[in-house]
Amino acid sequence: MKQYHDLLRSILENGTKHQDRTGVGTISHFGFQTRFDLRKGFPIVTTKKVPFRWIAEELFWFLSGDTDEANLRARGVDIWAEWADKEHTAKFGRKVGDLGPVYGYLWRSFGGNYPNRDGVDQVARLIEQIQNNPDSRRLIITGWDPRQADNVDLPPCHTLFQFKVENHKRLHCQLYQRSADAFLGVPFNISSYALLIHLVAYVSELEVGEFVYTLGDYHIYQNHMDQVDELLSREPLPLPELHIDDSAGELRGLEGLLSLKYEHLNLVGYKSHGKIGAPVAV
Repeated sequence: MKQYHDLLRSILENGTKHQDRTGVGTISHFGFQTRFDLRKGFPIVTTKKVPFRWIAEELFWFLSGDTDEANLRARGVDIWAEWADKEHTAKFGRKVGDLGPVYGYLWRSFGGNYPNRDGVDQVARLIEQIQNNPDSRRLIITGWDPRQADNVDLPPCHTLFQFKVENHKRLHCQLYQRSADAFLGVPFNISSYALLIHLVAYVSELEVGEFVYTLGDYHIYQNHMDQVDELLSREPLPLPELHIDDSAGELRGLEGLLSLKYEHLNLVGYKSHGKIGAPVAV
């Protein structure tokens, strides 16, 4: 996937050294945009192995509105474990596993009184608007609530995304991401939002269009530099295709979106180079 290699090279060519909250340090640049035409294949990094099932399970967890890390880990995905232990949750007076008002809560109950689900269900509103007012310029979900940003250990990095329905036929989406860990996080982010577009398009009976990916602070951690060099030495492979298995044709609307599971997905033809391990900066 050439766009991902271009993103990494942009940091190496234009970035400067920065200190950050983790203490690891980064090479960072500010402001980048790239595009993925989802009709030309599913955008997933091929120059290292990316666990598509983890991406899908995390997205379904977000869509459910859940913020209990134990429920995600029960699906075999532990990518939020570092922020869910006693050290991190106790700072906010929460029990182990309770991440607070992170993505799922903000998407499904924005402005609510956590943990009560008494806020705005942005996902429900989005699907309703796509169905009933597809020309709207307000097809937006926001994950940045300044009232809650200091009430969680890791406030949302991907902060706002907007959909566009083209001619009542094709669905596009643009994401703004305030902070992007280019080696570990960005491959997840690209495929997660590509998957989200596919799911929303499917339940809305639309075709997929473009994913526009806009970044604020995008960076490589200092202890990921060797891994980035190894990845960039590899040649990208052809992209796979995503199929949604719905033989009964019942997955429609909000109920259909929330009923989707990993078992409905089939990533056809995904081939990649081997895994490249790297430590996560907490």
